[in-house]
Amino acid sequence: MKPLAKQKSARNRKNHDHRVEEVLGVKRGEPVSPWRIFRIMAEFVNGFEFLQNYKKAVTIFGSARFPSQSSHYRAAESLAYRLSKDGYAIITGGGPGIMEAANKGAFRAGGKSVGINIRLPLEQRINKYVQEFESFRYFFTRKVMLVSASKLYIFFPGGYGTMDELFELLTLIQTRKVTPVPIILVGKKYWSPLLHWIDETFYRDLRTIANEDKAIYRLVDTVDQAYRLSKSLLRQKKYEPHSNHWKKRVYLS
Repeated sequence: MKPLAKQKSARNRKNHDHRVEEVLGVKRGEPVSPWRIFRIMAEFVNGFEFLQNYKKAVTIFGSARFPSQSSHYRAAESLAYRLSKDGYAIITGGGPGIMEAANKGAFRAGGKSVGINIRLPLEQRINKYVQEFESFRYFFTRKVMLVSASKLYIFFPGGYGTMDELFELLTLIQTRKVTPVPIILVGKKYWSPLLHWIDETFYRDLRTIANEDKAIYRLVDTVDQAYRLSKSLLRQKKYEPHSNHWKKRVYLS
């Protein structure tokens, strides 16, 4: 009989292998083929080549579940329309809800309506207003594309996916893994409780972020405010949320 420590180690290794299989889309028990690694590499190559077509772009995030009658849907459509009229390609995840609304606004404006899509068994589909798109099998390759695409990132209310994208981008900017880019959060009723918690818990209570880290994002309440702030931020040749802070040091959570 194997020692208990070795049994636990074997179980942990087995569980780890199963998680790797799930992330890579491999059937349980099958080895990870080198060809699957090449498929992942190909997604990165194709994705970055696709993004080269959009030198002037804004990415808009938000829930896939808002219907067209929603005030959030209408706001995203209106903002995307105005930014598209200014010559910016509008990039989304390519699905329904806020993504569809933003693509619809760009489509109506006669601008570039772009989708970075994920292939899912539920919920996700290419919306009819996307004119150009690239589809991804793996979430991690798609995430890299979405945070590499634009000069400005706008977040409407959403669920886990929206939060995932937001905190990914906040972390990359905070740790200087990407060049700082503006982030705008639209909707005070939705975002204020989260930002209050970040201020009270992360900053004041636990001190796990610096005060300057809260300057990475901006909060607005209306489409007009979001549009005016977008125009102001996009006019800056080099965006620095807090220049002295960013020049001196990097804060890791």
